[in-house]
Amino acid sequence: MIKKILYRPFFIRLFNWEYWPFDVVYAPIYLYWFWLCIKARSFFFFNTSNPSFINGGFLMESKKAIYDLIPESYYPATLFFQKGSSAQVVTEAIQQKQLKFPLVGKPDIGMKGHSVKKLETVQEVIDYTLTSKVDFLIQEFVTYKNEVGIFYYRYPNEKAGKISGMVGKEFLAVTGDGVSTISELLKKDKRYILQLPILKKTYGNELKSILPAGKEFVLVPYGNHVRGAKFVDTSHLIDDQLTKSIDAVCRQVGGFYFGRMDVRYNTWEELREGKKFSIIELNGAGSEPTHIYDPKHSIFFAWKEIIRHLNILWKISYINHRQMKKPYMNIADGLRMLKDNKQYVKLINGSQSQVA
Repeated sequence: MIKKILYRPFFIRLFNWEYWPFDVVYAPIYLYWFWLCIKARSFFFFNTSNPSFINGGFLMESKKAIYDLIPESYYPATLFFQKGSSAQVVTEAIQQKQLKFPLVGKPDIGMKGHSVKKLETVQEVIDYTLTSKVDFLIQEFVTYKNEVGIFYYRYPNEKAGKISGMVGKEFLAVTGDGVSTISELLKKDKRYILQLPILKKTYGNELKSILPAGKEFVLVPYGNHVRGAKFVDTSHLIDDQLTKSIDAVCRQVGGFYFGRMDVRYNTWEELREGKKFSIIELNGAGSEPTHIYDPKHSIFFAWKEIIRHLNILWKISYINHRQMKKPYMNIADGLRMLKDNKQYVKLINGSQSQVA
């Protein structure tokens, strides 16, 4: 009886802080944030952390604009389309660019994995195009099986950058036992129970299928925490070789000093050497040190890491402001950014229900 109660979504969220609402997790952090604002004499000091990113990469930044700063060899082939683009324009562009299926559709301004969808056929591309309410990207799906989030920073007055945290990602997947349906397998894992509503919309009756014993089925093929991926703190694997390789890549991205890159890679040794990997996302000032979401970590560990990274963010922003004469965002522009973001969240959440 107790186990049945603990497997209800309400109690899963209640007893696992990684599922708490953002404002609840960050409530104790706001006081420190205000202290940093006082020190900077600006409520929106973060925009100078990454001068080449819109708003420093805090909110409302364009993925396409960031990809354009990265050497093409480091990220998957990507096409940008404005909302309302015709299906013909999109499919012809895909053919001209010679993109190969499967593809990935994603909003140009991301929002925690909302409206990201793997596209297997031309018809799915057409459906995605017709339902998207925002500017979007069509991107080749990276087939490397492993994914990691690497938090990188470099002080503008220093030559080399550092990796401050790293998270491995286990995709939402089940392994068949030859007896249970996919739905029954999902219900055995608390993490997956929370994803059942959206998985039912996505897969429908396919969830009633029985997988052969030992067969793995990946239901969400990308490492997004909101979409059911398990985050595992792999910061202990950070070493000089990996840091050197990642620093060499990040220094080629003009005006980038602080943020997290989500990377698909083939083998760990190859990634350490800077080989056979692809940057799926590059996020700026709004990046979270996502290794905090490892289930083994307490909320106190999370608060400590968040504060540590906010302090790094403040230092980089301050250096760019004082030494490189980068102006802080004024209050009017900052409030406009927050308003635009609020409206965008409502818009993309509506779109999410259509393309999930």
